[in-house]
Amino acid sequence: MKKITFYVIPLLFIWISGCNTPDPEIQQDISAADEVLQTYVEEHDIPGMSVSVYRGGEVIWSKGYGYMDVENQVPADPASTLFRIGSVSKTYTASGAALLFQDGKLDPNEPIQTYVPDFPEKEFEITVEQVAGHIAGIRHYRGDEFMSDKKYTSITEGLEIFKDDSLLFEPGTDYSYSSYGWNLISAVMEGASGQDFLPFMETQVFDRLNLTNTMPDHADQDIPNRTLFYVYDDSAESNQEAPYVDNSYKWAGGGFLSTTEDMVRFGEAHLTNEFLTAETLDRFMAPLQTLDGESTGYGFGWSTFIDSEGNEWKGHSGGSVGGSTMFFLHRENGVVVAFAINRSGAPMGDLRDELAKIFID
Repeated sequence: MKKITFYVIPLLFIWISGCNTPDPEIQQDISAADEVLQTYVEEHDIPGMSVSVYRGGEVIWSKGYGYMDVENQVPADPASTLFRIGSVSKTYTASGAALLFQDGKLDPNEPIQTYVPDFPEKEFEITVEQVAGHIAGIRHYRGDEFMSDKKYTSITEGLEIFKDDSLLFEPGTDYSYSSYGWNLISAVMEGASGQDFLPFMETQVFDRLNLTNTMPDHADQDIPNRTLFYVYDDSAESNQEAPYVDNSYKWAGGGFLSTTEDMVRFGEAHLTNEFLTAETLDRFMAPLQTLDGESTGYGFGWSTFIDSEGNEWKGHSGGSVGGSTMFFLHRENGVVVAFAINRSGAPMGDLRDELAKIFID
């Protein structure tokens, strides 16, 4: 791998939508957040990242830090730089499933085989909702599967990786995170809709919500504005280009590219009932429970976290080869925050909490 020299660049831009003279309170919040981000980028040697925040009916802040291409010093741009969003893809996919639910084409309580008849039956019946909520016992990655460089040509082909494996536990008795479960959800959506998964997502979610910079991460194609991807080499104490991977085996659970501005636009659509009804939003965002009544903190593609002030946020984190992403929203206060980094394994939990504290009304 080529060694990459790290650079820090100043502010690219701050966008205050619709304001000639920024509100002092908004400007104070932006200044506080910018200071947090500047420190974060420097302390963690971040190659490039972007952040966007929606509040009060508009995008109040959108900024890039560092570079999408470190060697050629191409700045990261929150409006156009495409990051691997990892498991935030699950939340995008969940909205597609929610549309099928609203149309009466998908029942989360149905067994998987209702929509995917060829999926092998297990020792216990598993439902669509159990799979989506990680309580079905479907396994996660093993060995070097996360680093796959194989091109998969269909959703069905991707199921071959895990479809014959036994369940980890009786469905409903435990929680175990599984991206492969979301491979199965995409197959369910194909069965329910009668369409291939990617065209369905592109027309029913991305196009309808005007997510013009959200798309599948076709590794074998030249995609304009796609960031380079980095990993941190501890021995060299530097960022280096990440190895080549192909995420076509897991579009639904971790295979999309997006910008932070598209992510907040996606979040905005889930603050009202114009795209999805209140009933649907409540059903899909509500955390599931195991059979003993314990909350998993995870619904149908939506995670829940409580900030230090006791506010409940919905969203998802995403980790991929060369990508670390966070997306979260507060429905009652109308706040959406998204940040994306072009490096694997960047620490995000503390940054998420700090931004949540700053931007909550």
